[in-house]
Amino acid sequence: MRVERYVLDLQEVDETQVAVVGGKGAQLGGLSRIEGIRVPAGFCVTTDAFRRIVAEAPSIDERIDQLSGLNPDDREAIRTLSAEIRSTIEGIAIPGDLAAAITGALARFGEQAAYAVRSSATAEDLPTASFAGQQDTYLNIVGPAAILRHISQCWASMFTERAVTYRQRNGIDHRTVQMAVVVQQMVLPDAAGILFTADPVTGNRKVAAVDAGFGLGEALVSGLVNPDVFKVRDGEVVAKAIAAKQRAVHALPAGGTQEVTVDPQRQGQPTLTDAQVVRLVQLGRRIEAHFGRPQDIEWCLVDDEFQIVQSRPITTLFPIPKTGDSENHVYLSVGHQQMMTDAMKPLGVSVWQLTAMAPMLEAGGRLFVDATPRLASPASRAGFLELVGRGDPLTRDALETVLARGDFVPTLPDAPPNRSQFIRLPTPGASAPAEADPAIVAELIERSQASTAALRRDIRTKTGPALFDFLLEAFAEQKHVLGDPLNMQAIMAGMEATWWLNDQLQEWLGEKNAADTLTLSAPDNVTSEMGLALLDVADVIRPHPEVVAFLQGVESESFLDEDELPKLAGGTEARDAIEAYLDRYGMRCVGEIDITRPRWRERPTTLVPVILDNVRNFEPGAAARRFEHGRQQAQQKEHDVLSRLRAQPDGEQKADRAKRMIDQVRSFVGYREYPKYNIISRYFVYKQALLEEAERLVRADVLAEQEDIFYLTFQELHEVVRTNRVDGRLIQQRKDAFRSYQALTPPRVLTSDGEAVAGSYRRDDVPAGALVGLPVSAGTVEGRARVILDMAQADLDAGDILVTVCTDPSWSPLFVGITGLVTEVGGLMTHGAVIAREYGLPAVVGVQQATRLIRDGQRIRVHGTDGYVEILP
Repeated sequence: MRVERYVLDLQEVDETQVAVVGGKGAQLGGLSRIEGIRVPAGFCVTTDAFRRIVAEAPSIDERIDQLSGLNPDDREAIRTLSAEIRSTIEGIAIPGDLAAAITGALARFGEQAAYAVRSSATAEDLPTASFAGQQDTYLNIVGPAAILRHISQCWASMFTERAVTYRQRNGIDHRTVQMAVVVQQMVLPDAAGILFTADPVTGNRKVAAVDAGFGLGEALVSGLVNPDVFKVRDGEVVAKAIAAKQRAVHALPAGGTQEVTVDPQRQGQPTLTDAQVVRLVQLGRRIEAHFGRPQDIEWCLVDDEFQIVQSRPITTLFPIPKTGDSENHVYLSVGHQQMMTDAMKPLGVSVWQLTAMAPMLEAGGRLFVDATPRLASPASRAGFLELVGRGDPLTRDALETVLARGDFVPTLPDAPPNRSQFIRLPTPGASAPAEADPAIVAELIERSQASTAALRRDIRTKTGPALFDFLLEAFAEQKHVLGDPLNMQAIMAGMEATWWLNDQLQEWLGEKNAADTLTLSAPDNVTSEMGLALLDVADVIRPHPEVVAFLQGVESESFLDEDELPKLAGGTEARDAIEAYLDRYGMRCVGEIDITRPRWRERPTTLVPVILDNVRNFEPGAAARRFEHGRQQAQQKEHDVLSRLRAQPDGEQKADRAKRMIDQVRSFVGYREYPKYNIISRYFVYKQALLEEAERLVRADVLAEQEDIFYLTFQELHEVVRTNRVDGRLIQQRKDAFRSYQALTPPRVLTSDGEAVAGSYRRDDVPAGALVGLPVSAGTVEGRARVILDMAQADLDAGDILVTVCTDPSWSPLFVGITGLVTEVGGLMTHGAVIAREYGLPAVVGVQQATRLIRDGQRIRVHGTDGYVEILP
């Protein structure tokens, strides 16, 4: 039988005992064991004590159940219920034996000494969630009665409104969190502050940042004063900003704290000398090495000696890809090219790595490519920057910022030519543009379809370890199909013709982005066809009010398989139309490069709001009319361009060249979307086979649930299937890590120092207050902004402008019902841009923080030709 311990000295504790003393207590115990690190003496009131107190009031359990059922955004209900729980806890008398254990510990350290009483939750100061500032700390508490009272308040602070909301937003069950309390001898410092062992703004792991102020650190934490800020690199202060520190917080002799005015002569003086700052950072590096990751450290300076009062992981830093060497590297985000910046699960990461055309590294649940060889080679650097800049000026600017430092990227001998070091950005001119023969596209599509059909046929008989051997062969076949030189020629033919037309027609005619109109309704664009095809589905449903009403109430993902829909007038036709659509496009979904994401075929309710919007906003036959209208616009534009060129000197020659490029762009630009469609088609076949294996593992009690396989790599899953054994702890660790990765924003450019390098547009040709971005589809439109972060929650009216983070092909069905597009992530040749041009929608992409700066429902004006967005009064 376990004996409950209510009090443990800090010297008895280490960082493995989070469940007993909470995150803060465990970290402090670990700190006290590091040679050369001074930690104020004290003890922990353990989680056993908290459980004992909560058990005294059974009503708390019921209220926690009610709390767990609340929406995190229901602030009023959370405020009311959490206040009731706090009041109940604070009202519970501490049992005599528990009070005696606490006062006995106080007697060892001095009953009438001053103490800091600090909450320490079991979900606090963890590598995946810091919980900084979520629970309470009380400074300079004197006397046993006051300390007991403040311990009760710390217990109650587990249910502050901010702590409850934080847990609910991070998916943490309130019942899994317990509260310990740290009681430490009070330190009365000359100065205090925070040390970050990595730059908290840029993420650079080689730069430490120190914030410092006079007196207690409470003055900085509460925002009472601006701190002095020091930056240290390689043992040297490389930057500092000294603030005017007019106020400070000091401890009172009888207990408590007060604000005081700093002597005017001291206000502008540095809190620390450079030597003290460097010494503090050296201590921080020792702490960082002990815990194995960058730390956010609270420190105090007493008589020129630093004491550490807290250390927690910095959870906001983006992880660095692991290369196994100490060389400098510059990484580019794959997600920004694939329009998928969300975190991917381990199976999704590993399958993409195994099927990608270039080596990729994982960090923070995202994929990166190492651009260092391209940047280091003088022969490839300029062309690479030009190509990157065409797609995303922000990425190019970030790369140029790194290169401008001179010594970070070494100059190396020219490497042998490499067809494609970077996904979706092959080198211009690496292969000659294909002839403008539509038969080439038809042949490539037929090859892809045959390969996918063979995959579906042959995989049916494969199970167990043999399935994984087969899949490795299928991955190789996929890369063979994509790497076919004719495939690359076709892709580049459309891209190069687009670039040529935009560049030359601007030079010859002064017209920006002429290719946008010339490519309207180009043939063989499977992604734009997908959006138009859903209009045809709406045409089938529109005449039948009962079917429309049924779809408005759909909640179950099995609605197509149930008996209710076919019983309605027009129900069988509606079901058949949706099924036919899913047969062709059901493998698609938001974030589709992650094989673990639920496909439309698996969650058809995702499409229902879009179908209903189409029913409401369009007339019958809209798809055909829209396509024909675009084709005629392109035809008219071609006639206009060629006529104007022929009127110029050397006009016939210019017109002939332009005509060849127009024919080429219309023949090939649509095909650019097909290779991705082929990849995702194959991915769904792979996924279905892997889920069948997962179901077998569940039946054999190897896995708890099917989707546990998503948290294993392909190689790990292969081993689980082979051995029928799995490490459940690994799966839980992966789930926790994935949850933490979801809160991170991946940078476009990341260095091996951990620095997230942000690019700028560096433009002065936009109106004051406008949001700057990259023009990707010409035209100007004004309308209501609809800020949509989840396609399944879309509710669009005719004339709306879609504002979102990024759009992969799965967003295309929404494009038929909008008049403009604004995204935070995107480039000239990414899917959203291609489809916006195909549909003739003015579009600006790469608008940083667009979904935060533009409010849902605001009127905005999108300047798709010049690349900016105005927020209208």
